[in-house]
Amino acid sequence: MKHAVYILETLDQIFPNATVELDHKNHFELLIAVVLSAQTTDVAVNKVTPELFKKYPTPYELAAAEEQDIERYIKTIGLYRNKAKNIKALSEQLITHFDGKVPSKREDLESLPGVGRKTANVVLSNAFHIPALAVDTHVARVSQRLGFAKVGDSVLTIENKLMKKIPKDKWQQAHHQFIFFGRYHCLARNPKCNQCPLFDVCKYKDKHKFR
Repeated sequence: MKHAVYILETLDQIFPNATVELDHKNHFELLIAVVLSAQTTDVAVNKVTPELFKKYPTPYELAAAEEQDIERYIKTIGLYRNKAKNIKALSEQLITHFDGKVPSKREDLESLPGVGRKTANVVLSNAFHIPALAVDTHVARVSQRLGFAKVGDSVLTIENKLMKKIPKDKWQQAHHQFIFFGRYHCLARNPKCNQCPLFDVCKYKDKHKFR
């Protein structure tokens, strides 16, 4: 537990204001942005969503749109055809099953096209302030290198280990801080080990190569 407390306190100092970097104004926009962000950077998503949301501000407009028209707005991001299909179908289900509103229950969120556990966790945490720990590639990498999880652990295993080792009231902030740490410091290929305040507690086997 001391190990976890030290890491969290250090991350608080490095990234005290870490938060979701997907631009959004409401729950619907957040949900769509997170779905679009799969295997794509937040920066790329933020470039396409302003015009997308201007054209389709609610599930009703998006559900009524043709897939090809939606594709035109998001064609610069990865898997855009499949994502266009998903966000249209997702919008249709929001209307038919949830009165056009983003649901606040995990099982309801995961019933929507294109929404898996990670996306549901992000929405629960950021839209509804329901404690959840979404594990993306950054969180997984940082968790393994800092000893919260082992290399080879599944996403769900990592999530469960983090939930046991991090206090529940810190899940949301820790999630964002792990992402920031992985995105801007503990990089996949060239981690900044030479200036890392967590070097001594890091379990990364190649850390000395970057010292």
